[in-house]
Amino acid sequence: MNSKAVVFWKVIKIVMAIFMIYGGVQHFTNTAFYSPFVPDFLTFKVAIIYISGIFEIAIGLMLLFKQSEGLGALGLFILMLVFLPIHVWDVFSDTPAIGSHQAALIRLPIQFIFIGISWKLKSIYYK
Repeated sequence: MNSKAVVFWKVIKIVMAIFMIYGGVQHFTNTAFYSPFVPDFLTFKVAIIYISGIFEIAIGLMLLFKQSEGLGALGLFILMLVFLPIHVWDVFSDTPAIGSHQAALIRLPIQFIFIGISWKLKSIYYK
């Protein structure tokens, strides 16, 4: 990979790390926002929201440190795959958690972009 590509993917890694840390913190500061994303058949909704927030923060922090960036990249990829069914479910829901069917339809392709980015980061950093 040439030096410009290396710099590009390092910047993307940092942006994703910040995004994950920010999102993870939001699980604690704005828990009510995330509640509709947890399907009703699951119990302990608040615990699920908090645990996913912890994972997001941990993955974000791991991405920032050389010693753990590979594991962070793998974790990011897995988390993006785990969250995919939530976004697919939202598209077909009568009342989308994200607020509207239009927003759910926009959000789903964005999730696929995140999966692609996380796959690339995993392929670069996870040895």
